[in-house]
Amino acid sequence: MSDLILQASNLEKEYRDGKLKTPVIKGLDFELRSNEKVAIVGSSGSGKSTLLHLLAGLDKPTNGSVSLMSQAFSDLNEVKRGRLRNQYMGFVYQFHFLLPELNALENVMLPLRVRRTLPKEAEKSAKALLERVGLGHRLHHKPSELSGGERQRVAIARALITKPACVLADEPTGNLDETSAQQVFDLMLELNQEQNTALLVVTHDLKLAAKMDRQYQLTEGHFILPSETP
Repeated sequence: MSDLILQASNLEKEYRDGKLKTPVIKGLDFELRSNEKVAIVGSSGSGKSTLLHLLAGLDKPTNGSVSLMSQAFSDLNEVKRGRLRNQYMGFVYQFHFLLPELNALENVMLPLRVRRTLPKEAEKSAKALLERVGLGHRLHHKPSELSGGERQRVAIARALITKPACVLADEPTGNLDETSAQQVFDLMLELNQEQNTALLVVTHDLKLAAKMDRQYQLTEGHFILPSETP
């Protein structure tokens, strides 16, 4: 069985406004393999988030293709892409996107409830994962009652609750102070190893990117050759 989780071939994305065409992603090839940790770095406006949305199937490419678990991800309709995402992907964003009316436990349970997992099973799994991220004492607190670092820990737990093949993270520490950012990022790396989950992180923080297996520099829609970390 192939260890290839996510693959993009000749990926292109351009936005159109009348006759005006703005190319953002220009003929990229990319692979993410099982247990691998990869960072995509680049300045603001370089197309990092656009690329992540294409890889996640949240946006469709102008040309090229994306495959997830050897399935033609970008060719599927929205409903089928959603099912495949829920099965194999987890997401962490710069802004946690937790539902404000739900407490930490309920937020983490949500992806399992979408899968129609029995409530007791979903609650047991969510409690265990929140304990692992150091929030066993905050199960019933709502996002407004948590610190920024705690909210991101809840978001990480939510991303991992389905035991996805890969986690995609878009500036996951960009809204945190330096100390909290280091703690949250180190936690993500630990859980990557523990759960055998591939991790793809988009970040502008070169110090954090240096902790990954591989780094890609995205500039003007192209990758500069990846550098291998020691």
